[in-house]
Amino acid sequence: MKRYPIAFKLTFLILSCALVIVAAIVAYNYVSSRAIILRQAEDNSRLLVAGTAGRIDSVLSGVQKVAENVAFSLEDATLTKQEILDLNRRVLANNPEIYGMAIAFEPYFLQHDKLYFAPYHYRSGGRIGFTMLGDAKYRYFYMDWYQIPKELGRSAWTEPYFDEGGGGVPMATYSVPFYRTVDGRAVFAGVVTADISLSWLQQLVGSVRLYDSGYAFLLSRHGTFITHPDKALVMNQTIFSLAEERGSNELRELGQRMLSGEAAFTPVGTLLAPTESYMFNDRLKYAGWSLGVVFPRDEMLADVFRLSRSMVVIGAVGFVLLVLVTVGIARRITHPLRELSASAREIASGNLDLMLPDKRANDEVGDLADSFKYMKTSLKEFIHDLTATTAAKERIESELRIAREIQMGILPKLFPAFPDRREFEVFASIEPAKEVGGDLYDFFFVDETHFCFLVGDVSGKGVPAAFFMAVTKTLLKVVSERGLDPGEILTRVNADLSSENESCMFVTLFLAILDIETGETRYANAGHNPPIFLPCGGEPELVPPLGEPVAGIMEGMRYSTRTMTFKPGDLLFVYTDGVTEAMNPDSELFGEERLTRLLAGESEPFAPKLVKDVGAAIHDFARGAEQSDDITMLAMQFMGKCTP
Repeated sequence: MKRYPIAFKLTFLILSCALVIVAAIVAYNYVSSRAIILRQAEDNSRLLVAGTAGRIDSVLSGVQKVAENVAFSLEDATLTKQEILDLNRRVLANNPEIYGMAIAFEPYFLQHDKLYFAPYHYRSGGRIGFTMLGDAKYRYFYMDWYQIPKELGRSAWTEPYFDEGGGGVPMATYSVPFYRTVDGRAVFAGVVTADISLSWLQQLVGSVRLYDSGYAFLLSRHGTFITHPDKALVMNQTIFSLAEERGSNELRELGQRMLSGEAAFTPVGTLLAPTESYMFNDRLKYAGWSLGVVFPRDEMLADVFRLSRSMVVIGAVGFVLLVLVTVGIARRITHPLRELSASAREIASGNLDLMLPDKRANDEVGDLADSFKYMKTSLKEFIHDLTATTAAKERIESELRIAREIQMGILPKLFPAFPDRREFEVFASIEPAKEVGGDLYDFFFVDETHFCFLVGDVSGKGVPAAFFMAVTKTLLKVVSERGLDPGEILTRVNADLSSENESCMFVTLFLAILDIETGETRYANAGHNPPIFLPCGGEPELVPPLGEPVAGIMEGMRYSTRTMTFKPGDLLFVYTDGVTEAMNPDSELFGEERLTRLLAGESEPFAPKLVKDVGAAIHDFARGAEQSDDITMLAMQFMGKCTP
């Protein structure tokens, strides 16, 4: 069969040049008109978003000011319990935009015999309802609206949530911490909250319309849908969980751009609507929420389409006679190309299961058909493998990165930790073996003269150990601040950890409380490595182990308290087994003996330098070998004139 090239066939289609000219005119008209319509749509949507955001921000701003004023009033320690209740109710009654208000005090702060004191007034059926928050099922001081302002030391909006302990409606809460002066220093006393019901917000955003089927939606600062025409998404999904559900990287990237706070007019395809659409988004001034307005491309460009169709019709009339003469040849030559072109568009839109037309022509069209078949098969395999691999990798990396940031964020890491304290020097470091680990350390003042410091090592590695570590640290902090002996602290923490511990995880702990005036140190040890004591001018020595088991396994276990006395210049080095069990490429352990020699060689021991020197020695010893366990160190030095 004789082969004819496409160039030879196209010589019979000279008349198509005229069609190209008409098509160019129509295309130019379409592109120009489309650009004008897009600019107008962007301006309209910008004004619409700005107006809606302004209305929302005005309400949020008023709510913030009310809550901050109440928090300022509560710094007056002379207010009685009844006056606090009256203040809360009166403020709510005078501010209709607020759904509910709570004044939540720290446990045992207002009433020394009461764990809970958190009056909550809210609107219910045209009147003001009242409840007292706090019971065994609703420990408000563990809630986000309480913990976030307490830990950050500043006001904050919570993520939208459905509150079952107070109003029983979907809401967002603005929390303001307040403080009172105790013994000449400001002490955290509690949190004032102002709740806004999301119902009015959903109605306001739901009323926004652009073109016939356009709509608006609102995201929280973490991407949760606050409002959306699809009620199933509201308060149930984030834009990232929706992207994961659909397997859409484009939707995930769109959510990241929206939460970045940058105002943008963006084509979003079919990510947010059944048809091709555009979106304008901007960030609210308050609360960190993001507002987006979606409108369909077809409705926006309807006039452009109509004009283009009219021009096509006009041009087609002029070509009717020419088409009648050349239609037979043109159809025979271009029909295979049109079929392949249509198939290519289907493949480009994602339809990789399309059956390609069977072309037997021995020319470039046949070669092109074979190439399309090969391309379709290769693309299908590649996209399937890439989608599965990328989704799994991104999900795991994202979760581990967030877990590591959360874990490292709860450990104190600013040194010097107490620059105004000259009585002691404390320094600590942690290096997880994986993205997240199970080691922990902490230090804090129990009262004005007693300083608590601790080191622990949770069994296992990875995310489970990190969760158990976070629970342990929280329990230790809460129990230690009650002024108990170290042994009693570990006894109570063990009771909480071992209760219903189906995973059988455990933690080794060394906890000590130093009297910074006398140097007397009380300590307890739950199966942890014996610390090393460096007396000023003397040789290192191990603190004798107490022989008591790890925490979290045996219920009813009681831990004892021992006492030692620091002299000025004395230093206690506490570490986890990741230090002594560090391994080099020759499978040799760093060892307790090597650690003791290293500490004995310190000419002038100083807590920060000591920890850094040990860390550097471990790094040099490992010589690049993979770290097998978390490495955590804490050095506590009682300061003063060193007298050998």
